[in-house]
Amino acid sequence: MTEPMKYADITAKIIGAGFEVHTLLGNGFQEVIYQRALAHEMSKAGLAFVREIEQNIYYKDCPEPIGIRRADFVVEDKILVELKATTQVEDVHWAQVLNYLRAYRLEVGLLLNFGSKSMTFRRLALRPMSQTQTTKITE
Repeated sequence: MTEPMKYADITAKIIGAGFEVHTLLGNGFQEVIYQRALAHEMSKAGLAFVREIEQNIYYKDCPEPIGIRRADFVVEDKILVELKATTQVEDVHWAQVLNYLRAYRLEVGLLLNFGSKSMTFRRLALRPMSQTQTTKITE
């Protein structure tokens, strides 16, 4: 028996909102256009979210952050949503979502790509495994 996906109800609403956006806009716009439209659709779906939230990035024992990253959305304080508007999603895009999940200390992330003929998405999750191995990536 498979384990249910964490926050499946919320991710389903986000993905549905993404498909609504792509149905109306199609591909070919800049990422920011999809971001604004998705914000509208998620509001209509009753989802609480913040956009363009900054997160300090720390390295080892450095007392000051070494940089700042900005995620497209954090939804319901639980799910990171990163948008792309590219013809093909690359490994670097998956890595970006995983890095953001760690930086924001979230377990579930969605990567929505509006750049192809049909919106594509991928769900990524970090799960605690053991004391020595800290994360497991699932899809």
